[in-house]
Amino acid sequence: MHELTTLLKGFAIGVSIAAPVGPIGVLCIRRSLAQGRIAGFVSGLGAATADAFYAAVAGFGLTVLSQFFAHYAQPLHLAGGLLLVYLGVRTARAKSAPDRGAEVPVNRLAAYASTLLLTITNPMTIFMFAAIFTAVAPANGPDALYATLLVAGTFCGSAAWWLTLSTTVGLLHRRIGAPAMRWINRVSGGVIGAFGLASLAALERA
Repeated sequence: MHELTTLLKGFAIGVSIAAPVGPIGVLCIRRSLAQGRIAGFVSGLGAATADAFYAAVAGFGLTVLSQFFAHYAQPLHLAGGLLLVYLGVRTARAKSAPDRGAEVPVNRLAAYASTLLLTITNPMTIFMFAAIFTAVAPANGPDALYATLLVAGTFCGSAAWWLTLSTTVGLLHRRIGAPAMRWINRVSGGVIGAFGLASLAALERA
């Protein structure tokens, strides 16, 4: 019973981390509309994997890794901002399928890797997970099983959110014509690029 409760705690944490709309959400929505629900889900799965990785670093107290990411926080932040700007420009210039419902080639590995890298370049996530895990930890302290279940639940919750979002948005994939898709590409590319510029500006002020 305690194991199920811990897993559900992790699941709730995973959903709460993934749900707020940000650049990953915009990417997932745009790819679900342009390329279908599989492309959107694979994109979200990259973010879920990175979330689970950072959750494991925090949950298992992997001090060496947390110190490494903290030490290189600024270079990682810079890389993330530049990657967002690049993806924003690329998305805005992306060509839509010429006919409604036409298939668009999907590079699933690239879709997964792009969101994995974007999420990994935000090492402050470790400290967010550390704070959350400390708040929900049992009174006698967490053990290896507790940390494992919490991390597994976090991954499942995040993945479930991306599956729900990509499946829902993907229903519109074959209903959007080329002209509408061009505007979606421009708007989503502009939003993603703006997130990148804001990230770079924040780094400059730090």
